[in-house]
Amino acid sequence: MSQLFYNNETISRIIKSQFDMALSHYGDIKYAYMVLNKKKPTEILIISNHHDEWREIYRANNYQHIDPVVITALNKITPFPWDEDLLVSTQLKMSKIFNLSKEHNITNGYTFVLHDHNNNLVMLSIMIDESNVNNIDDVIESNKDKLQMTLMNIHAETISLYREMIRNKEDERSNDKDIFSQRENEILYWASMGKTYQEIALILDIKIGTVKFHIGNVVKKLGVLNAKHAIRLGIELQLIRPLQS
Repeated sequence: MSQLFYNNETISRIIKSQFDMALSHYGDIKYAYMVLNKKKPTEILIISNHHDEWREIYRANNYQHIDPVVITALNKITPFPWDEDLLVSTQLKMSKIFNLSKEHNITNGYTFVLHDHNNNLVMLSIMIDESNVNNIDDVIESNKDKLQMTLMNIHAETISLYREMIRNKEDERSNDKDIFSQRENEILYWASMGKTYQEIALILDIKIGTVKFHIGNVVKKLGVLNAKHAIRLGIELQLIRPLQS
């Protein structure tokens, strides 16, 4: 399985918070960020602020195989609008997916597309409420370039975080005696020295989201409530190794 499709909860929360923040500038927008393995379409990552039920039904039924938005996006490199009349090449409306969409008030939208270097189809679909079609349409049309860059930047962060996750697991396998991976230890060390997340990111030449991801792992490993408790416990129990110069 490709590393992007492990559906790590910590990474999903970080990515969702980044989309929530980035898209909040454009109003109360419902969105779905979807990553589909083009070589193995059953592998799919979905992060959304829409109903959890919609996402679970979609995944459980593998609706990506019949979703006209996905089928259209596979052959697109530019953003495109869609509605319930979107037709696929066979000229047949896919009733199952649209019945699900109607039940959850997803009948209009705009999808931004990216085909990444790992042969994934990446989409950011903005779902438009029928009562607010014109207003949201205007906002999207005026900010298409910014929204496309938002997708590109946050997807790059997704890839970076999953690479860190894989590296973490490899570090843990190579040194089972240490409770923390090399990266976790580096971040904890600088945090124990009073550095902020932003300062740690600059020192280690990584993104703030990566710092938060590793801190989240540390909190889980130590079974504490938050980062402050983790740092204090790491110091008290001498779990943090000095960095080699």
